[in-house]
Amino acid sequence: MQRIKHILVLTALLFAGCKSVLDVQPKGVYSTGNYWRNQSDAIDGVTGIYNVLLEEDYTGFNEFVFDNCSDDQVRGGDHDYDAVIEDFTYDASTYSVRVGWRWKYETINRANNVLIYVPKIAGMDDAIKNRCLGEAHFFRAFAYWRLLLIYGEAPMVTEDDVIKSFYNKPKVTADQLRAQIESDLLAAADQLPETYDDANKGRVSKGTAWGLLCKLYMNWEKLDKAIEFGSKVVSNANYKLAPNYADNFSVATGNNSEMLLAVQTVDGNGYSDFITYHAPRNWNGWSFFYPTKGLVDEFETGDPRKNICIMQPGDQVNIGTGIATYEASTSWSGYHYKKFCAWKPSGGLDYSLKTPLMRSADIYLLVAEAKIRLNGPGAGDAEIRAVRQRASATLPVVTNGGMKELMHERRVELCGENERHQDLLRWDKVKLVDIAAIYNQPKRAYDGTVITRGGAARKFAKPKNYYFPMPQQEIDRSKGTLVQNPNFQ
Repeated sequence: MQRIKHILVLTALLFAGCKSVLDVQPKGVYSTGNYWRNQSDAIDGVTGIYNVLLEEDYTGFNEFVFDNCSDDQVRGGDHDYDAVIEDFTYDASTYSVRVGWRWKYETINRANNVLIYVPKIAGMDDAIKNRCLGEAHFFRAFAYWRLLLIYGEAPMVTEDDVIKSFYNKPKVTADQLRAQIESDLLAAADQLPETYDDANKGRVSKGTAWGLLCKLYMNWEKLDKAIEFGSKVVSNANYKLAPNYADNFSVATGNNSEMLLAVQTVDGNGYSDFITYHAPRNWNGWSFFYPTKGLVDEFETGDPRKNICIMQPGDQVNIGTGIATYEASTSWSGYHYKKFCAWKPSGGLDYSLKTPLMRSADIYLLVAEAKIRLNGPGAGDAEIRAVRQRASATLPVVTNGGMKELMHERRVELCGENERHQDLLRWDKVKLVDIAAIYNQPKRAYDGTVITRGGAARKFAKPKNYYFPMPQQEIDRSKGTLVQNPNFQ
């Protein structure tokens, strides 16, 4: 993945022909007509898809803003416009609602070009060609997945549309998006390898596609299919849980068997803003995401994940050049996420730390949830136990676990990884929780007081706040082709 640094040149492509909802400006001297010549071009073109993940307005930062809606974290930093995300008063012009749209369609655009042109390259190694096509299918699915979760409905652009220069398209339904995601992920799983050598670690694999299929089917309420594809991850040693929970949040061990998808960065090459946004401001960061007391209190006594995940008042933190004491005044809540921070011995943040986007532990717990919901308490014990025992062999063993135990485990295992709000939405839609009641409780700081900025109780409106409005600027550019979500008209 160190090839990313060379892709800064390749991104000059931005692959010609984009307009309207894609809103991408062609740059540089390359075009689709003179670029796709050989295997090296194909590999670099695919690596250019990964490169989009580095964008600040995509998974570099903005995607994680949406979990400020949850009860687990509160916004920090100086983006006052993110307050409306947190309190559900956003509209179609809100900055955080609109800026990520472009990068999802940029991902789709690059994937479409790979799917159009790579099959035409003569002399490619078949395994490399299949891998390239599988990666393109996966990332197109991933971009549509994020569009689905955030907007519910969105325009769908595929290879045929690119060939016909048909970009100004109306939105499709959530089920149509799900069907496209499913199709792409099945194709990806068929074409991708199970594992990679050290030189290619960090690329998506069959397990990555199976994992996202599991997540898709849970969103779709196809629980039996979620178990089928999630079990392909759980039963495959290539995707086993890392020996230690902390391995997932270490520079040295981030690309382990459990990390199904992560933003790949190497300090000095391929910069991502993710760590900067999470680290304390006085220790080289920008302090934008603060855990709440509710999340911190969810950890059981003796659960080592608490100290791995959370900085608390009085903690001694290695900031590379020495040991510093974390103070409550460092954040509005008195907490920071420790799991997303790393420092170099020479000083400064270590940008070799990966941004986790999907881990096997997530899939283990989704399989457990689907089994519990289909077959009752106890059906998911094996998967819950595997995750807990990996955290610590001294944690009480779950026996006859139900949704209460499953919800707890997901909350602590995946804290800060952009899953909590989506979990609560999914559970609310099938009446397992009342998200409005949860969000009507204030967010509290370490000392039990209501957090002064972003901590007030909020009103969640159903079904309006299940999704965000489509960006108004995209509707305007479509000249009437796109129609706003009726809840925001």
